[in-house]
Amino acid sequence: MAPRIPTSRTEGGQAMDQERVPPELARLWRIAPDAKRGRPARLDVGTVVDAAVALADREGIAAVTLPRVAEALDVTKMSLYRHVGSKDELLDLMRDAAQGPAPGSLAGTGPWRERLRLWATEQMAVLTAHPWLAQVPPSGPPSGPNGIDWFDAGLRTMRPTRLDWGAKVGALMIVSGYVLSAAQLAQSLAQGREGTGLDQAAAEREYGRAMARLVDPERFPDAAALFGGGLLEDTGEDTGENDFSFGLDLLLDGVAVAVAAAERQ
Repeated sequence: MAPRIPTSRTEGGQAMDQERVPPELARLWRIAPDAKRGRPARLDVGTVVDAAVALADREGIAAVTLPRVAEALDVTKMSLYRHVGSKDELLDLMRDAAQGPAPGSLAGTGPWRERLRLWATEQMAVLTAHPWLAQVPPSGPPSGPNGIDWFDAGLRTMRPTRLDWGAKVGALMIVSGYVLSAAQLAQSLAQGREGTGLDQAAAEREYGRAMARLVDPERFPDAAALFGGGLLEDTGEDTGENDFSFGLDLLLDGVAVAVAAAERQ
């Protein structure tokens, strides 16, 4: 008789092969070891991660340290290591938890460009709700259940196309990278305006007026024409959103070229 392979169960009750899953992935997917007799544990991975996410939402990612998380849970720092292997692993767990599953708006199918645009804007909504997510360095491809859910939703947007898998993944990487960069830029600009009382549109107007006075048209003819043309005088209240949409459309135009080329093959 073949030896029995130990298994554990996910939160959904699905049996998993515990020996074949690295510990950090088991925690990411909430694959709990077989329950032991005795009093239930006070902590689990979810409790630790929830406390860390709440701390980051309140005070930013720099505030998330293992001692601070332990303090929030009223436990010792060493007790956290039973549930989280390291600070880097905690960040991976936090990222997957905070982004949550892909929203229901991405469940359907339709024209690829419309769906991919929605996929990008829904990602931006998550980064806006949890600004610290844009400051967590990427540690690799999606590997948690929520990350895979978003990845699956992204692939579904490309289903109507004839792009191969490599091209689909490449398109998603470029679009998600743009969303992340746009979120980081928006945060940096907001930090630069702190204490000024200006929103982004007002800051751009002030910048344009200052540059119009300072930029010499003989030395910088094209820049002077830009600042003197009044472009920054009427950016509108949604200047950041407009900039995001403009850049996203440029990217989608590039994807459209690849999609059209695949159709001709």
